[in-house]
Amino acid sequence: MGAALVFAGVSHLTFARAAFYAQVPPWLPLNATFVIVASGVVEIVLGAALAALPRYRVALGWVTAAFFVVVFPGNVSQFLTHSSAFGLDSDLSRGIRLLFQPLLVVWALWCTGAWSSLRRSAPETPVA
Repeated sequence: MGAALVFAGVSHLTFARAAFYAQVPPWLPLNATFVIVASGVVEIVLGAALAALPRYRVALGWVTAAFFVVVFPGNVSQFLTHSSAFGLDSDLSRGIRLLFQPLLVVWALWCTGAWSSLRRSAPETPVA
């Protein structure tokens, strides 16, 4: 996951920057270039931290999952505005892409141990 995030972050800053404009919601009151660059930097930092700081992997898993939730409106915006980017040139392909965002959240929680950590810390339910 760390390597995937670093790659995605680098793509925000370099070769795929133009495509990311399709995912910045028009209603967002921030400069689109700032949003693209900032999200790319966040992805690089998260990816590097996941690779270099295994001691904090559970906390980083929660932060990464939250990041995937925060950027989800961009994917919804791409669907609603019918914007083509990343090879998503139909409502069907953009709709299918929406289904994968929750999987990224689950992947972040699973691969970092955040999900199992939460399950271990949950109180036991008494048996009647």
